[in-house]
Amino acid sequence: MPNFAVIAQLIVALSVLYVWVFRLENIEKEFREYGLNDTVRNLVGAVKIALSTLLIAGVWYPSLVLVPALIMAALMLCALIAHYRARHALQQYLPSFLLLLLSLYIAAVASGRLR
Repeated sequence: MPNFAVIAQLIVALSVLYVWVFRLENIEKEFREYGLNDTVRNLVGAVKIALSTLLIAGVWYPSLVLVPALIMAALMLCALIAHYRARHALQQYLPSFLLLLLSLYIAAVASGRLR
């Protein structure tokens, strides 16, 4: 896998891990704003942490990357929709949008469509 794709994998994985492990208070606040319950928040968090782990493992085992990258992209799209519905400022959309783009790039490289 090209170097930039590996760097993108690490950026996505480490960013998601950082937010869901060290900034959980912020996540809890946002999910309350979205009107989503704790069960949904915990499920999303568990899935994102698992996907991040697979993206990191994908540095050594590239066959693991495609599906987690696509699912992460889908979750980032959901995050964008949630920000839109909560009428957040545009700057709050930016991290989800960038992670969406990086996830799509990672998936494209992993699928062989980009090099």
